[in-house]
Amino acid sequence: MNDIANPVPLLDVAGLVRRFDGVTALDGVDLALARGELLSVIGPNGAGKSTLFNLIAGVDRPDAGRIRLDGLDVTRLPPERLAALGLARTFQHGRVFGNLSVLDNVLVGAHARLRVARRGWPVLGALAETLRALLPGRRTRAEEAALRAEARALIAGFGERLLPRIDEPAHSLSYANRRRVEIGRALMLRPRLLLLDEPTAGMNETETAEMLELILRLKTDGLTILLIEHKLDLVMRVSDRVIVLDNGRKIADGAPAEVRDHPDVIEAYLGHRQTARARAAA
Repeated sequence: MNDIANPVPLLDVAGLVRRFDGVTALDGVDLALARGELLSVIGPNGAGKSTLFNLIAGVDRPDAGRIRLDGLDVTRLPPERLAALGLARTFQHGRVFGNLSVLDNVLVGAHARLRVARRGWPVLGALAETLRALLPGRRTRAEEAALRAEARALIAGFGERLLPRIDEPAHSLSYANRRRVEIGRALMLRPRLLLLDEPTAGMNETETAEMLELILRLKTDGLTILLIEHKLDLVMRVSDRVIVLDNGRKIADGAPAEVRDHPDVIEAYLGHRQTARARAAA
């Protein structure tokens, strides 16, 4: 649910500009995301959606503009620092560790969380971590057991799709299940903000419906979500608000039905489709 007592947006993006070899991929994009809100970013191919995600996630740096997370300027923070602040993301084509089991893939998501919890340790850094691994004490074993139980509970939330495969290597999974593992790993961070990059890409109708249910469940649990998705029916069902990018600019921002009927949005989608048809016929 939105935190009315705290009017500061969880995510506040102002005037983002990104250029590549003279081509402007993002041109002054603004957006604000309230706590507990699900905001979708849509637009034709090449509109700037992935560039926007990469800037917010710290994978790339803007040429101009500012990004704030819960009021803190994070414009130039690297991904690991953003993860420690509670930002998790998935990727358009899915990324898992193929030789690790489903369980171990999900456990990877706890890494940034543990680093934050251990900030008060003596300044031994990697040496302290190594000693803990070589000489595990009672506290270490208890911590590991608690994390494994938490990861198992997350995996169980995906039902029969993942639970029977919990000890199988990720490379043996179907594409849809690898996407589920990636989302489970992101949730293991206990994020305040989750960036979902085309979570249903490559999925059939049944798999898409199951992903829709998962996203709705996360939304009901109060997780703040920024979503890129090409399947507009899903976007209209899950979103509190939708923004539309075209040629790097924001051309619409509002409720799903309002955005769907916006003349600039209709023109952007129809124009790109007509261009694609003309190229295919040439």
